[in-house]
Amino acid sequence: MTASAEPAAPSRLPAKDQPLADDIRLLGRMLGDVIREHEGAATFELIERIRQLSVAYRRHADARAKRELQTLLQGLSDAQAVSVIRAFTYFSHLANLAEDRHHVRRREVHERAGDVQPGSLAHTCQRLQRRGVHNEQIAQALQHAYLSPVLTAHPTEVQRKSIRDAEAAIAELLRERDAIRARAAAAGPRRGDRVLQRELAANEAALRARITQLWHTRLLRFSRLTVADEIGNTLAYFERTFVPEVPRLYAELEAALPGVAVPPFLRLGQWTGGDRDGNPNVDAGTLELALQRQADLILRHYLREVHALGAELSLSAMLLPPPEPLQRLAAASPDRNAHREDEPYRRALIGIYARLAATLRELTGGEAARHAVAPQDPYPAADAFIADLRVLDEALRAQGCAALAEPRLRPLLRAAEVFGFHLATLDLRQSSDQHEQAVAELLAAAGLQPDYRGLSEDDKRRVLQAALADPRPLRIPERAYSAVTERELAVLAAARRARQRFGAAAIRHAIISHTEAVSDLLEVLLLQKEVGLLHGTWGHDARAELIVVPLFETIEDLRQAPAIMAEYYGIEAVARLVAHGGPLEYGEQDIMLGYSDSNKDGGIVTSNWCLYQAEVALAALFDRLATTLPRPVRMRLFHGRGGTVGRGGGPSYEAILAQPAGTVRGQLRLTEQGEVIASKYGHPDIGRRNLETLVAATLEATLLPPRRPVPRRYLQAAEALSRASMAAYRALVYETPGFADYFFAATPIREIAELNIGSRPASRSGTQRIDDLRAIPWSFSWGQCRLTLPGWYGLGSGVEALQRELGSEAALALLREMHQRWPFFATLLSNIDMVLAKSDLALGALYAQLVDDRALRRRILGAIEAEWHRTQAALQAITGQAQRLANNPALARSIAHRFPYIDPLHHLQVELIRRYRAGNREEKVKRGIHLSINGIAAGLRNTG
Repeated sequence: MTASAEPAAPSRLPAKDQPLADDIRLLGRMLGDVIREHEGAATFELIERIRQLSVAYRRHADARAKRELQTLLQGLSDAQAVSVIRAFTYFSHLANLAEDRHHVRRREVHERAGDVQPGSLAHTCQRLQRRGVHNEQIAQALQHAYLSPVLTAHPTEVQRKSIRDAEAAIAELLRERDAIRARAAAAGPRRGDRVLQRELAANEAALRARITQLWHTRLLRFSRLTVADEIGNTLAYFERTFVPEVPRLYAELEAALPGVAVPPFLRLGQWTGGDRDGNPNVDAGTLELALQRQADLILRHYLREVHALGAELSLSAMLLPPPEPLQRLAAASPDRNAHREDEPYRRALIGIYARLAATLRELTGGEAARHAVAPQDPYPAADAFIADLRVLDEALRAQGCAALAEPRLRPLLRAAEVFGFHLATLDLRQSSDQHEQAVAELLAAAGLQPDYRGLSEDDKRRVLQAALADPRPLRIPERAYSAVTERELAVLAAARRARQRFGAAAIRHAIISHTEAVSDLLEVLLLQKEVGLLHGTWGHDARAELIVVPLFETIEDLRQAPAIMAEYYGIEAVARLVAHGGPLEYGEQDIMLGYSDSNKDGGIVTSNWCLYQAEVALAALFDRLATTLPRPVRMRLFHGRGGTVGRGGGPSYEAILAQPAGTVRGQLRLTEQGEVIASKYGHPDIGRRNLETLVAATLEATLLPPRRPVPRRYLQAAEALSRASMAAYRALVYETPGFADYFFAATPIREIAELNIGSRPASRSGTQRIDDLRAIPWSFSWGQCRLTLPGWYGLGSGVEALQRELGSEAALALLREMHQRWPFFATLLSNIDMVLAKSDLALGALYAQLVDDRALRRRILGAIEAEWHRTQAALQAITGQAQRLANNPALARSIAHRFPYIDPLHHLQVELIRRYRAGNREEKVKRGIHLSINGIAAGLRNTG
C-alpha cells in the first residue's frame, strides 16, 4: 500500500520472484499515493500505521504490536473503518493481479528455456511417448473424447463486472510493462535507458489512472443480482478468454501432436439461466435470454473475424487461379461489386458475412455492424458455416498459401467447430421434488393416479412406464395447472425450441438434483414426452433428446448411486431408449457427483472416499452393461466441484489424475464455480493454461492407467479412516447441542446472506438449521472466519482411530505408504494441507467472541481446536513435513505475504459485526462488513 509494502523479507526472496516483488511494491505505492491524494494525509497515515503493526505482529510475533493493533482498530469510527477496509481490500485485488502476471511470466521463462512443466501439453506428450503411447492412439482417444468445463453462477463471486474490467486493464498494463523492459534490454544500455524512462513513465501514468478509477469504483452492488446480470457476468469470460483462447489451445495441441487431426473434443458448458434448483428466478424466459445472448456473442465474433479476413485475403484470380469449390462459393455470393470481380476470397467472404448477418437477425434479432450487401440467406446450422470456411481453407492450401490461413482463418474455423451458433451447452437443472410435484399433478388431472407421491417406489415405476408407453399426452388443453407444473413444462418446451433454433448442442442435459430413486429419472423422461422431447414408442424405438443426468449429492445418495443406475438400466425400455439415443455409434450417460453437499453431510474424508467408491462401482457397472445393452453406452462423470477444497476444489490437474483407474476414459465434465472462475479464467493467458491442464490431465488419466491395482489394504484403511472421520464430523456438526447457534453467531453467515452477490437464496427454507443451509454459503462462511472447517475436520480423528485399530507404528507405516503410492490419498492430504495453511485458530477465536454464550463458545471452539491439532499432527506424521505447504514454497510465500494484509480486515469485520448486531444499523457499518467479506475472499482466493 506504500513504498515500503514488501511481499517478503528480501533475504528470503528468490531472485526469480523479484519481478513479483517489484510489481507489488509499485502497485502498493501507487495505491498509497491515490489514498493520500484523495482521502487526505491523515487517512493515509492511519492505514500505514495499521499496515506496519499488522506486519510486525504477523511476521515477527510482536505481542505489543498485536495489542496496539487491536486497540487501534476497535477505536476507529465507522467511516474510518470503511476507509481502512477499502484500502486493504483493494491492495488484495492488486496483489492478485501481480501474482497472476508473475505466473504468466514464469511460464514464459520456462517455455523460452525449453523447460517442460507438469500439466503442460508438452509434458503430457512426453509422458505418453515414454510409456509407448503413439500419436495414433492419442488421435483415436480424442476422436471419442468429451471434455467440458462448466461455468455456474453461485453466490460466492463477490466482484462486480466494473471492478473486473478495471482490473483487466491493470493486468494488461503489467503485461505491457514487461514488454517495455524486454524491448529496452534488446535495444542496448544507452538507447534502452531512454526507451525505458519514456515508456515506463507513460505506463506508470496509465497504471495510476486505472488505480484511481478502481479506488473510486464501488466494490458492492446496491441491489441483488438478477439472472440476467449473472448471464452477462458469465458471458464476459467467454468474450475475454474462451472464444479467443480455445482455438489457440487447439493449435498448441496440434503442434504437440504432429500428424494428428484433433477433433473438437473440448467444449464449454454453463448453467446460468438454466439452473432452476432452489432459484425461482430461473424460468423459460431466462433460458431463452441466455441462449439468445450466447448466440449474439459468438455470431458477432464470427462477423468481426470474417470482415477482417476480407481485408486480408485480397488474392486475385488473375494472379492465382482459384480452385473450383472456391469459384462456386464466390459465384454464390450476392456481391457484384466490379472492384472485387477478380477477388474470389473477398466475394466469398462477403457472401458468408451476409449469411451470418441474416443468421444473427434470425436467431437474436440483432443487426450486424456493417453491410457490404444486405443480410440474406441465413445459415440453417453451424455446419453449413463451417463447410464454407473449409472451402476457403482448402483453397488456400491448394494454392500454396496455407500461411495465410494460420493467423485468422484456422482459429475461426476451430471456433466454429467448438462454439457453433450456441457458444456453450446450457444445462437444465431442477430438484427431483419439483419434477415429482409436476408429474403428480399431471397424473391426477388425467385421472390416472390421484396420489402419485404417496405410492411406493415400485408402484411409481409402474405408473410412469405405463404413462410413457401411452402415446397420448397427460396434459389437458385449457386446464389450469399449478405454477410449478406450468413452469417445468414451459422450461422443457423452451429447451425443445432452443434445440431446433440453435442446434442440438445448445441444450443436452437435464440434471436432477437430489436423485434418490429410479423414479426420479423416469419422471424427467415423462416430462420430456409431454413437450415433444421424447419421440417414438416406449419400449421399441423411443429416443430422448435430453440426456437424463442424475445428481448424487449426499453420502447416502453416493452410496446408492450404482444400485440406482443398475436398476434404471435394468428396465428394458430404458436400454432400448439409450440404444436409439442419437447419431453416435454409442449412447451417452452423464452422471453428476456432488462434492459440496456430500462434504457438508459427512466431512472431507468421507466425502472424498464415497465419491471414489461411487466412481469405481459406476465404471464397473457400465463395463458389465456393455455386454448386455443393444448398443454400447459411454459413462461420463460430471464432477460438481466448488472453489474450496471442502467443495471439491483444489488443483484440477492433480484431481483428475487422482481419479480411480478407468473412470475418465476421455469423458469428463466439471463445474467451475464462484470467484474461482475469475481466478482461473479472468486473464486470457492463465485461462488458456488452466484449460491446457484439463486437457493434459484427461489425456494422461485416459491413456496412462496405473500399472497395478490399488492394494486391498489401502482400501480397507481408507474405509476405516472414513468411518471414524465421519463420526467425528457429525458428532460436532449435527449432534452437538447449540452448534448451529455457534455457527450463525461466530461466522458472518447472516451478513453474507444479505450481500447482493447472487440471485439464489443462501438457505433452502430460511430456517437456522445446518441441514437447510446451502453448501456454498456454509463453506464460504468458514473461510471468512478462517477456521476453514469443511476442508479438514475429521482427518485427525480418523488417523487416531486407525492407530488404535492397527497399532500406532503399523498404521503410520501404512498411511505413509498410501501417501507415497496412491494418488487419491496423496491428493486428499495435499488439499487438506493447503486448507490448514490458510486456517488461523487465533482469528477463529476472535470470531468466536461474537458468541454471547461463553460456555457454548468454549465447548465448540475447544472441539474445533482439538481436532485442528490432531489433524496437524496426523499430516506431520504421515508426510514428514512439520510446516504446511512444504512442497509448494511459492504458495507458502504468497500466503505468508498476504496474511498481514488480510488480518486487519478480519479484525474490522468482527468489530463491525459486533456493532451491527448490537443495533448500529448505519449504512457505513453494513457497507464495511460487506467490503471486508469482499477483501477477505479476494485475499484468500478460493473461499467459495
